[in-house]
Amino acid sequence: MRVVPRRSKGRPESAAPARPAPPAPRPIPPPSEDTAPTAPQAAVPVIRPDAPPPYVPPRPLAEPAGPPGGPRRAPGATPAPLHPAGAVPDGSTAELPAAPYEGTAGQVPDADRRRRERAAQRRRAAVEAKRARAAQRQGRAHREPVASARAADQHRSALIVMIVTLGLLIAAVVVTGGMIAASMRTRPITLAAPLHVYPVTQTTPGQCPAGTQGITGQATTGLACYRLSQGIVIRKVSDLRVQRSRATPGGYDVAVTLRRADRKAFAALTRATVGRDLAFVVRDRLVTLPRVEMAILDGKIVVTGTSDRVAADRLVRDLRGR
Repeated sequence: MRVVPRRSKGRPESAAPARPAPPAPRPIPPPSEDTAPTAPQAAVPVIRPDAPPPYVPPRPLAEPAGPPGGPRRAPGATPAPLHPAGAVPDGSTAELPAAPYEGTAGQVPDADRRRRERAAQRRRAAVEAKRARAAQRQGRAHREPVASARAADQHRSALIVMIVTLGLLIAAVVVTGGMIAASMRTRPITLAAPLHVYPVTQTTPGQCPAGTQGITGQATTGLACYRLSQGIVIRKVSDLRVQRSRATPGGYDVAVTLRRADRKAFAALTRATVGRDLAFVVRDRLVTLPRVEMAILDGKIVVTGTSDRVAADRLVRDLRGR
């Protein structure tokens, strides 16, 4: 369906129709205080198929009437400046409270509330886990030096205990060995035959006549008779051994240690025979004839003059009575 405008009289059909001029807008009366502004009525243009669209003037904006019950702005008055949201006229910015989301009933939906509660619980759990890990790291960092120091102290203590124990064992062995050696040295040696010690009063060449109180022995010039006086008898000694000679380099001596019971008698005998000879007789045989250089008060006798170790060992055997 097309709308065809009516032809004018006296105008040929072949002539092109003239474009109608747009209607002039009606003047808008100024609003008054008693009457509210009304929107202007736009003219309805005639539409032709080959004509451009008609010109439609813009619709003027109505002046705001103001809040209900308040004073109206006078026509031609300068409108109040607009301020952005959250700003106040003096240039400062005020924070406006955000309006909470409300559902149909004006409350937060249950799903959102549960989701927020779960999120808050997860955040609290994450914070607690972080604090626990930090405390654990601090505790481990604090325990590691303590554990290492404790291990070092235990190792040091064990080492000290081991050293002390080893020292005690060595001391015990030394003391035991010393006691054994001392007991062996102090153990009295029982002689196989009693040892008689006589002071020599006179020496004559040759054998002793019968009934003479003396003993015949070998001297450097041959047989000699040694006249004897009252002496002592020794049946046990504390020590009897061969030792290196202190007076003769390379020589050997025979050391005899008397028991405490025989020391006093031997000291009195040597005190009376200083510078004279003593005859050591075993089984009526003269074993040795040493000279007393000084009084022997401690019971330690040293017989010198043996030529070698063999002679010293033979003298020890003879004194033992073997």
